[in-house]
Amino acid sequence: MQQLSLLLTSLPDGILLGFVYGVAAMGLTLIWGVMDVINLSHGPIISLGMFGTFFIFIKMGINPYLGLIPVAILGLLLGVAIYFIAVHRVIDAPHLSSLLATFSVNMIIIGIATAALTTSPYNVDFNMGSFDLGFTTILGTRLIAAVIAILVTGGLYFFLYRTRPGKYIRAVTNNRAAAELMGVPSTQILALSFGLGTMLAAISGALIATFFPFSILSGAGYELKSFVIGVLGGLGNPVGALFGGLILGVLEGAIPAFMETSWVPVIEFGLFVIILLVRPNGLFGAKE
Repeated sequence: MQQLSLLLTSLPDGILLGFVYGVAAMGLTLIWGVMDVINLSHGPIISLGMFGTFFIFIKMGINPYLGLIPVAILGLLLGVAIYFIAVHRVIDAPHLSSLLATFSVNMIIIGIATAALTTSPYNVDFNMGSFDLGFTTILGTRLIAAVIAILVTGGLYFFLYRTRPGKYIRAVTNNRAAAELMGVPSTQILALSFGLGTMLAAISGALIATFFPFSILSGAGYELKSFVIGVLGGLGNPVGALFGGLILGVLEGAIPAFMETSWVPVIEFGLFVIILLVRPNGLFGAKE
């Protein structure tokens, strides 16, 4: 009975977190799906999104949710810059080259941010109240973050399937050479895709900062979760990443009810390996 009570208490919280995890994973899987590049700078970019919320709210006094707009814009511009500086020259090279390029960006961001901000934890003391839901108490910040994550997912889906640049992105994803023959500017589209993936990572970090302490190193853990979610939802399927995030959120909410919290990453990465072995395309498959 005690385990059931604990499960009912923690599960809603895990589900709400799962939506935000899904947004983080969308950025990673979008870049992979479009250009077959594993972005190892994903974690530090999530951390930069966290610090974006910190400076906007603490230093400038702007509501963190309004602050998502400049964080998203800066994330998009940063992603485009990273693409042209580090990725564009190795886009057609073996995967190791792009891995090393994005890992270099990862180390540069961490090095500069550590020198400027240290690795001490920061906190955004922002409260949106709470309300009781059966056996549990739902924090307003987590509920709002989940709603924003759903809206971001809907916006991404609309962009990819209802706008010309989105159709270009899907065309380049399916067959870049054929898209170029049809007049699609692949270089600009690849840069836009990398920018969008970076923007999603920054948005997820900005949301996470409203309920967890963080440092410049915090993004590494969420980067690993993004890999797990990407495999669950199907690498190359951004919308599937949301469902993968929900699965991971349910696991994080349910596991502590039955065993020690330290088992959470063990089970998550065990699931990661099993999915890779049994269903490499993910539970929801990749968009073709």
